[in-house]
Order: sequence, then C-alpha cells, then structure tokens
Amino acid sequence: MRAPLILATVLFTLAVVSEARPKKAAAKEKCKSGPVDLVFIIDSSRSVRPHEFETMRKFMIDIIHEMDIGAAATRVGVVQYSSQVQNVFSLKTHTRLPGMVKAINEIIPLAQGTMTGLAIRYAMNVAFSAEEGARPDVPHVAVIVTDGRPQDRVAEVAAAARESGIEIYAVGVARADMTSLRAMASPPFEDHVFLVESFDLIHQFGLQFQDKLCGMDLCLDSDRGCEQICESSPGSYHCLCMPGYTLNEDGKTCTPIDLCAEGKHDCEQICNPTTGEFTCSCNPGYTLNKDEKTCTMIDLCAEGKHDCEQICNPTPGEFTCACDKGFTLNEDDKTCTMIDLCAEGKHDCEQICNPTPGEFTCACNKGFTLNEDDKTCTS
Repeated sequence: MRAPLILATVLFTLAVVSEARPKKAAAKEKCKSGPVDLVFIIDSSRSVRPHEFETMRKFMIDIIHEMDIGAAATRVGVVQYSSQVQNVFSLKTHTRLPGMVKAINEIIPLAQGTMTGLAIRYAMNVAFSAEEGARPDVPHVAVIVTDGRPQDRVAEVAAAARESGIEIYAVGVARADMTSLRAMASPPFEDHVFLVESFDLIHQFGLQFQDKLCGMDLCLDSDRGCEQICESSPGSYHCLCMPGYTLNEDGKTCTPIDLCAEGKHDCEQICNPTTGEFTCSCNPGYTLNKDEKTCTMIDLCAEGKHDCEQICNPTPGEFTCACDKGFTLNEDDKTCTMIDLCAEGKHDCEQICNPTPGEFTCACNKGFTLNEDDKTCTS
C-alpha cells in the first residue's frame, strides 16, 4: 500500500525555508490528522552537536502535537541511529501524546558513525512490523533526518522499503549529501527530498508549517479502500458512492440502488432496474404507451394484420380465427366451410332439403305442397 503524501504540505518549503522567518502560531484547536503510522528515523551520529540534537527533538514534538494521537488514529515510533540502530519507542508503545513527548525528551544520542542504510532496513523489518504495532490498512510514513553522508549503502534497501509500502521523506541538514537523500526518498523527489542549511531551520520549519497538517488531502494518492469515491475532510476522509449507489455497512463498498426490487416504481408490467433508476417495459404482446409506464395490448385483428376469412379473435400480439354461425373452421385454422346439414343427412325433410349455413329448409317436389309442419308434403 502506498502511503499518502502525509507530510508533503509541511515539507515542501524546506528547500527555501532558510530565507523565511516564521510567525508564532496562534493557539488553536488540534486538528485530526487522520490515521497514519509515522516513524521518525533520526541521525544521532557524532557529527550532530548536542544543541543540534535538541532542535530535532523539538522538530518531532512540533509535528506530533498537530496529530490525533491514539491507537485507532495516528501512531508514532522513533528510531535513532549512528553505527547502530536503537528503537526509542515503537508504534504500539504510546497511545497518548504526553508519554510520547516524555520519551522523545529522554533520548540520549548514540554519537557514533552514520549507518543510514542499516536504520532504513531496521525500519522496514522491525519498526513497521505488525509486532511493533504497524497496521496493514493505514499509511506507513518514514521521515529520515540526517546531517551527513551515509557510511553504508542506502539505495537498494531504501528501494526495498518503498516497495514494501513505506513512504520515505529524506531531510538533509548542513553537510548532508543530496545524491544520498534522493536515493532514500520516495518519488517525486520535489515532494520528498529536502536540504536545509542548519538544524535551527528544522526547528523553525516545525513552527512555521504546523498549521499545514490540518489541510492534508488523505485521498490525494490513495483511495483509502473506498470502492468508488474517497472524500477528504480536514485531516480525515470518508467514502461515498456515485449516484445510484448506496454505501454498505462497511463504509467503503457500494451497492446499486434497485428501485424495482424496493417497489419504488410505477411500471404497469415490467420494471427494469438501472443504477438508482428504472425503465418500464411490457410483456410479450403489449406495447409501452407514451407515458412510458402503462401498456396496451397489441391487437393484430384491429390493425388488420391477420388472414382470418371470417372472424379474428385478438390475443396479446397474436390472434385466432373463428367462423360465423353455421360455418366450421377448416384445418388451416383460417378459412371456413358452411355446415351443410342437408348433405350430412341431418334433416327431416320428406322430399327436398335446401341447406343454409348450419340450418336447412324443406321443400316439395313438383305437384306437392308443403304441409304446415314445414317438413312433409301432400299431393
């Protein structure tokens, strides 16, 4: 996980701060700097004079005073190094600011060589380990402050640390080597590499830019696990969803809003969900009306789109054929044939049967007259 540029807004002016003079920061309410695992890696080699080391203490204290310190908020660790590495306190050691400040004030410099690579390796393997209190789901930030050229190799181990997800800021003071600083720091170098003229200027930097800590955009280079939208607020962030989605209980993932499933629609027949909206459609044999909600049956009979000889009976989008009274539907289900009761012998005429559709009338041969029963004949 690549950590955000958690201190970029604070550090970006270090290169030119030697010409600036800070104004005393006005008392203000502490801001929440957002959750971060921050480890200071402090050069305490013999070249760092006692009064210079005191300014580094003040530098660290100024920074952490502006952070929301706590087990669930910002955790801070401090490592000092010279020819060896000393873990001053781990990320899990202090959950309250007073204890942290006390531990920083009690640091005794090692006053030996400058094994910066060794310190970076320690930070990667130990200081930022779960055993020492590092969390997998928050930014890991290391701030290296050194005044000299490393006496060991730093490029390879720094690259490995960055690859492991540690954002490295390299602050060089006085005699520090710019090439070495660039070999340590995360890209882009203009945001992570700083060179100042003296330790006094680090102390001034801590005073001058402490108010910048409250305006950090924690969503600038990471989505913070938000599935769709990460929205920054002063020193914090929260997840949002795009229109048509709702935020799940985990506060990070989003689910499409299904108005159809929720019954929040006015479709007569079929509701088709889209993200946070819906469209209506109709069952087969129906057509959607202009209101885009209700449906009308497609009547092929009324539209004349049929081949029935006599009667067309509409069904949705289809039809069936029938015949008038006295006719029967042929096997083609379209044409009709008159029912001839005479031909079928289904009559009781004495002499002559005259067929009509489904019926008949009787008549008599020449020389006979039809009786009143309309069936029999008399000569």
